[in-house]
Amino acid sequence: MTQTDGQKNAFETKALASLSKIIDPELGVDIVNLGLIYGISLSADACCTVTMTLTIMGCPLSDYLNRSIQEQLEELPEVKTVAINLVWEPAWSIDKMSREAKMDLGIH
Repeated sequence: MTQTDGQKNAFETKALASLSKIIDPELGVDIVNLGLIYGISLSADACCTVTMTLTIMGCPLSDYLNRSIQEQLEELPEVKTVAINLVWEPAWSIDKMSREAKMDLGIH
């Protein structure tokens, strides 16, 4: 069974809300508003794939973020497993941050 666009968008919204609870401890801003999440999908076998990046290669928080993402998404009833697809293109920059995150960090 495939998801309709409405179901897909509803799941993405729910998943992003869940991921917005994960705060980058170095910056004090959640990973969604930082612009680290590039995409979320849910397969027919209930595997949620998160395509994301990090602010820098070799980020010391990668294990923490991976664990936190998995824990948050596995709490959703639609999700059985989580796969994280870490990408470096397009490269992260402060332009990916939300207006709220920029304001929180004093970037104008």
